[in-house]
Amino acid sequence: MDTKLKMTRRAFLKADASLGLGLILAFYMPIGLSKMVAGKSISSTSFEPNAFIRIASDNSITVIVKHLEMGQGISTGLPTLIAEELDADWEQIKVEAAPAQARLYRNLIWGSLQGTGASNSMANSFTQMRQAGATARSMLVTAAAQRWNVSTSEISVSKGVVQHNGRKLKASFGELVEAASQLTVPENVTLKESKDFKYIGKHVDRKDTGAKLNGTAQYTIDMQLPDMLTAVVAHPPLFGAKVKSFDDSKAKMIKGVVEIVQIPSGVAVLANGFWAAKLGRDALKIEWDTSTANTLGSDEILQQYKALAKTSGAVVRSEGDVGKALARASKRLVASFEFPYLAHAAMEPMDCTIALSDEGCELWHGEQMQTLTQVNMSRILGLKLDQIKINTLYAGGSFGRRGNPQSDFQSEAAYIVKEVSGRAPVKLIWTREDDMQAGFYRPLNYHTLEAGLDEKGNITAWHHRIVGQSILAGTMLNSVLLEKGNDPMTMDGAKDVPYKMPNLLVDLHTPKINVPVLWWRSVAHTHTAFIETFIDELAVEAGRDPVEFRRSHLSGQTRLLNVLELAVEKSGWRKPMPKGRGLGLALHKSFNTYVAQVAEVTVSKEGKLTVDRVTCAVDCGIAVNPKVIESQMQGGIGFGLSAALKGEITLKEGKVDQSNFHNYQPIRMNEMPHIDVHIVDSNEAPSGVGEPGVPPIAPAVCNAIFMATGKRIRSLPISLHDLSYS
Repeated sequence: MDTKLKMTRRAFLKADASLGLGLILAFYMPIGLSKMVAGKSISSTSFEPNAFIRIASDNSITVIVKHLEMGQGISTGLPTLIAEELDADWEQIKVEAAPAQARLYRNLIWGSLQGTGASNSMANSFTQMRQAGATARSMLVTAAAQRWNVSTSEISVSKGVVQHNGRKLKASFGELVEAASQLTVPENVTLKESKDFKYIGKHVDRKDTGAKLNGTAQYTIDMQLPDMLTAVVAHPPLFGAKVKSFDDSKAKMIKGVVEIVQIPSGVAVLANGFWAAKLGRDALKIEWDTSTANTLGSDEILQQYKALAKTSGAVVRSEGDVGKALARASKRLVASFEFPYLAHAAMEPMDCTIALSDEGCELWHGEQMQTLTQVNMSRILGLKLDQIKINTLYAGGSFGRRGNPQSDFQSEAAYIVKEVSGRAPVKLIWTREDDMQAGFYRPLNYHTLEAGLDEKGNITAWHHRIVGQSILAGTMLNSVLLEKGNDPMTMDGAKDVPYKMPNLLVDLHTPKINVPVLWWRSVAHTHTAFIETFIDELAVEAGRDPVEFRRSHLSGQTRLLNVLELAVEKSGWRKPMPKGRGLGLALHKSFNTYVAQVAEVTVSKEGKLTVDRVTCAVDCGIAVNPKVIESQMQGGIGFGLSAALKGEITLKEGKVDQSNFHNYQPIRMNEMPHIDVHIVDSNEAPSGVGEPGVPPIAPAVCNAIFMATGKRIRSLPISLHDLSYS
């Protein structure tokens, strides 16, 4: 790794304090650049007061968005902040993806890395983008004041028009561009108070909707470059297998096939189009070396996990004496839970276009981790980081898949273009089957839980053990993100369980299995939130109402209690339900966002399940765009429901069974419940909404199934269970 990118865990998670001060004073540019700009005039044909705004003489405002738009609405959310502080007209705003330049566009929570993930795009950009907008506004006002020879205090701005309040003088932003570009950039500006917000907290139309509806939005699949070749890769049928030899004679006979090359991950076929490349790949005869490959099936892996769960793991959190407390408990409850491998199954499979020249390389794709991809390209191609240009396009979903620290599909593209010596640009396309059978997965996890209750029905002891692969192991982030040797990507949501209990132990096993794993939308919270079903079991064991039981164990958890009460109120929690129908509750905090969900289900006597309605309450701090928040909660619930009801990747003798949507099914439109989203009014700093809607839905549905049928679900997907009753 380039020495400039080495960092401590603290630096990765928090922007360096001294750098942060310099950035605040100069629009969050690095100190070196801020010294070049702050205190000096800007000479430009357009007005570019900082790295995030460009105002042209035609009155258009281009906002440079540093985070990947993959459907979550960030290309609307961040411009909203600029428009708010700039007092621009929303119709003036245009959006442009930022280039890969970490010195300008780093993720402030991630130290020196540029990238999108962990639902922190709004959290790390909220003040930064507002500061940028307020600075540009200040300079436009100063330019107008100088033109009219008045005080800046006499000037107001509204919908992109600067005006003098007394003399009725007006000027558009475009008319002030030239004068504003000659001014000194102010180092301190005042941000609006929330009572003065005109856009933040209101609905504005998404900036990406029109282009996506009319087909002009550009995705990687749309890329066309002169003389470009399309590549597909034949991957090994088993994880860890390597090419031993291959015969490409029949593949070369396919019309349109241009070249066939071996790369570390398989054999690549390059052709004049996708279909020729695919046919060429189908015609390859490859002998694989499977000596180091995974040959375990998922059932065998699970059996290994169950054996490990009988032994003590690495202690993640320990308070009190769990052993003694369990021995003294009036009642004890023990349960185990199974969670399968899951595919990301983004609508757009992995793809990347790359061109190599003497000057460097250029990539076009939906890039989620710009800096890490630059590092990986540098290693493969022998280039400096500044020789690697990344054009970030729209991504058709990701759910963590495009945020791979190993840059797997980008690396394949780099190896391929290197093998052909850069004589043609290459567009690499993964098929759905490639990503389903040769990609990365949410890890299979196995949990055991044991708890004790006192005579009043309060939890006195809690022992939670997790067995699951480490996501960080083997990546360049492993050394900086581990917590005392443990992977937080496995234990988040378990180590910080919110319920108050005097004796608590959480421990962890991280077995090494040769199946590639990666974060998946909401990461560890996808399985750790399922403890909400165990909380329900404890409430029943204690003879207490599930809401009251939770409430009594959440002392001091004000924001969780708020979403709990709101979801209960809006769902009609205490309404009587006939047999076969049930309400289930779950709540969870992830990515600093608090969510409670109540699911209403119907189960026929034959066991047919429908999820009829979900009431969702969310506290994500200041709600920048309520409609985007609502849609992300709805999308997260739909995504989580697909996994809970049907999602499962299984292996037999090391090979993945599933290949496409016919045997890895998402829920269909007619299976979606009616979803009501209620947002808690808050002045807290904004937090994530892309992922937190996912974790509570599975336990909420399973708790509702128990109310409807009396049956407990302790393994997913639900479709594996017989829900029939008499």
